[in-house]
Amino acid sequence: METKKDEYHISFFKPTTAPARANRNLALMLVIIWAVAVFGFQILLRVLEKPTPEPTLTEFESVWANVENGNASVEEMQTFAQSTLTVLSKVFLKADDRAVLDNAFTWAVFKIANDETREELAKAVSTFEEKSAEITDITNTEYIVMRDNLSVLAGSVIGLVPGDIRMSILPLELKTEYENGYSDENKTQTPAVMTKYLTHNQSVLTDTKFLGFPFHYFYTAVFLLIFFVGLCWLYCVRTDAIHKRLSVNDNM
Repeated sequence: METKKDEYHISFFKPTTAPARANRNLALMLVIIWAVAVFGFQILLRVLEKPTPEPTLTEFESVWANVENGNASVEEMQTFAQSTLTVLSKVFLKADDRAVLDNAFTWAVFKIANDETREELAKAVSTFEEKSAEITDITNTEYIVMRDNLSVLAGSVIGLVPGDIRMSILPLELKTEYENGYSDENKTQTPAVMTKYLTHNQSVLTDTKFLGFPFHYFYTAVFLLIFFVGLCWLYCVRTDAIHKRLSVNDNM
């Protein structure tokens, strides 16, 4: 018996049999549903999103004009120092942005401190930098004592209360090179850097809680996984129904 040339040729996009066409249409439909569920939600997030500042940014903006002009009170300088330290505590800062805020923060701390405290602070920062370069083990007792003492000293200057989580990184952000000045370039860049890290896009999809999670997180991390498994199950069920309707014998 002679075999036809295309008898065993199978094409998903150009099926030659009714079962193949039905299978193609079903697969394409489910892919479209999946794509709408995934990418449609991302598009909806972008459409509804609204840039929303963190409270820290609002605090920074309320004192920035006076800080920039040199007319800030001690309380305003403390607010400025605390707000820059808040951003410095974020782990994903770019190196250039960190340098800008290190300058702003260090300058503010030394600007607030009185003469006696400033001298003590300068010595503590210099010693900590020198020892930090020599000590590779951060569990070293000498390192921990120096770090904690510097945290308490500088923290009291900018008004941090004991137990504030920012105290742990405070010593790492004080730089001797910035003690006596706030460069014009860094001063110009500070507002943009603060806005960059303290503004987040929010909407009803991100603010709504579902089962204890922000809705957008639950949807993408949990629901879409369940949805994908559901589509796979539906594909199997519908394929069996198509084969039964078209009298396809899988045992042949």
